[in-house]
Amino acid sequence: MREEGYCFSFDQRACEECGGKCCVGESGYIFASLNEIQNVAGFLNIDFEQCLEKYVKKVGYKFSFIEKTYNNGYACIFFDENKKQCSIYEVRPKQCRDFPFWKIFLEQEQLEYLKKECMGVKFDEERKK
Repeated sequence: MREEGYCFSFDQRACEECGGKCCVGESGYIFASLNEIQNVAGFLNIDFEQCLEKYVKKVGYKFSFIEKTYNNGYACIFFDENKKQCSIYEVRPKQCRDFPFWKIFLEQEQLEYLKKECMGVKFDEERKK
């Protein structure tokens, strides 16, 4: 998979082996729209209000899924610690679906972090070898 303007491609098959590195680490926000939260509620077979109360916090005018402590850091509340993967992968929010094609990774100085973070990323110079 490629996105215009990025100096790398992404192989989604790596997600099966990586252990969920993009779901764990430092604290951050996992933003979701109301429609995405509704999709998660349906996937979990709970009502929307229950999903909001149990899994979501308000951040300004936005909504974020909450985090839990994990391995001296944090993980998305939907990170399955046993399987080491997202438990709502089929309905994960756009922020998660878009990874690793985030605008921050257009900045050269952020690419070393991405290289360590995501085994599915193949930089253009690596692909030529």
